[in-house]
Amino acid sequence: MSEVSTPAEVGAGPELSDPALADVLPQAWSGRHDGDTPEHRRWWQAVRPLSAAALAEAAAARTTADGGARPGVLLGFRSDEGVRRNKGRVGAAEAPTAVRAALGPLAFHLERAVFDAGDVVVALGTESEPGDLEGGQERCGALVAALLNAGALTVTLGGGHETAFASYLGVVDSARAAGARVGVLNLDAHFDLRDEERASSGTPFLQMARAEAAEGRSLEYAVVGISRPNNTLALFHRADELGVRYLLDEYATRETAEAFVEDFLAELDAVYLTIDLDVLPAAVAPGVSAPAALGVPLEVIVAVVRRIAASGKLLHADIAELNPTYDVDSRTARIAARLVDTILG
Repeated sequence: MSEVSTPAEVGAGPELSDPALADVLPQAWSGRHDGDTPEHRRWWQAVRPLSAAALAEAAAARTTADGGARPGVLLGFRSDEGVRRNKGRVGAAEAPTAVRAALGPLAFHLERAVFDAGDVVVALGTESEPGDLEGGQERCGALVAALLNAGALTVTLGGGHETAFASYLGVVDSARAAGARVGVLNLDAHFDLRDEERASSGTPFLQMARAEAAEGRSLEYAVVGISRPNNTLALFHRADELGVRYLLDEYATRETAEAFVEDFLAELDAVYLTIDLDVLPAAVAPGVSAPAALGVPLEVIVAVVRRIAASGKLLHADIAELNPTYDVDSRTARIAARLVDTILG
């Protein structure tokens, strides 16, 4: 499997340096211990705290034996501010910790090094004193860009879906995206194209479209899992105006979803994948801000993610809207962990 070109191949951009840009440094992972040899490894034994030197060494050590796989880096984005502004159920700020806890015990089959970069934190505000979401998105974006330019395959653990705009800032500011046709693929029940006075978890893709327009480009944006009853006619009209491609949840089978994604990928050099866990049925993923009445089956989502990872075009990914407060037996956190394993696997 070949992957998107390395920073040495595309030129200079934001550089990673120590100390890390994250607000909270990575904490120790834990999990079941079956032994210390490679065949017994689990995620908690494999993930290392990020340092610029260690990442550079891992990026330089890529070989044909591992398919030239870029080292993976996990970055938490602890934010509920966008969900609060969007009048959703807060709690997603605790998601990065929950995903790591669910990942830790999983068997580690990856043929790439994986690092933990810690968390960017956005304080939760109020109507009278909003939290600094925009500043948090800029800090997160700067770190994503630096990690991409250091040769990493990055995965951001949100946070509300305001995580997506932070990811976008990082992707477009990276040298890896320079001159490339980069698309945004969203697995989501919602368009998140709201036109609001203030950024929220419901606005990130309209923000992206406007940022692209300001640079003389149009946003290449596609969504799998749109719920017709959960998006107003105004949002459908806006999606049509922006040329958004979408597949409704009621028509999302493995065959239709994979064909939809293949068509989208065919016209791109690279793709940024964002997964809002409310794309899944509420019975499968109860721990989200806005549970889905129908949703897309988990096996379809996994198949789509696997297809994207295998394409060699994946530049960056994020997972958003896990809300541990409303989860049942860590069910949704375990799904998020499985998706991270699939993205990096």
